[in-house]
Amino acid sequence: MVIEVIVQTLEDAREAARGGADRLEIVRSIREGGLTPPLSLVRAIAAETGLPLRVMVRENSGFGTSAAELRALRSAASAFAAEAIDGLVIGFAANGQPDIRAVKHVLEAAPNAWVTFHRAFDALADPLSAIDSIVDIRGVDRILTSGGTGVPAARTVRIREFVERAGDRLIILAGGGVDLQTFISMARCSWVREVHVGRLARATDDPDAPVCAAKVQMLRELAASLTPA
Repeated sequence: MVIEVIVQTLEDAREAARGGADRLEIVRSIREGGLTPPLSLVRAIAAETGLPLRVMVRENSGFGTSAAELRALRSAASAFAAEAIDGLVIGFAANGQPDIRAVKHVLEAAPNAWVTFHRAFDALADPLSAIDSIVDIRGVDRILTSGGTGVPAARTVRIREFVERAGDRLIILAGGGVDLQTFISMARCSWVREVHVGRLARATDDPDAPVCAAKVQMLRELAASLTPA
């Protein structure tokens, strides 16, 4: 199972790499759900770790946007795509529907980038049907979703529905409020191929706490020890 770790600093990235993370998501302002990080940070992490990097492109803590933000997002997307990264992280929703037009507008500035459609997906009225629209956005190869709220078993069942709807068109990346119990439940599911973690990889439960290599290694070893059902 691929483990993607959210990082905010170069030291976070170093710790995640030491712990065995497979991929990093670079953000700033994790308390706001993750916003666009500085280009200098992306460059430093790319030079230091050699891990695949997904970079957040987002200007506010909600899932909407504005004309002024779109201009800034296009500039950021273009700059990040010119670096040694694996892809971008972006997503918008409006009135319970995916804002495909806004996403495409930003990605016009980075036409060759791979893209994760982030948890704006979880704000949609009918996320299952929305998968069919999202897969038509050029470059989108992943959707990040928590699988909703509730007990881990219910979340993994919902993720399975998303995986089955997506088929081989894109990967469903499970993440958002993943605690240890949820991680274990996901690691036991053959349909969960990738997991996205934030607090679970940190030294304390504070989302702004530094990433801890030992925590990431524990997750890596735990995932390896569990047999998918």
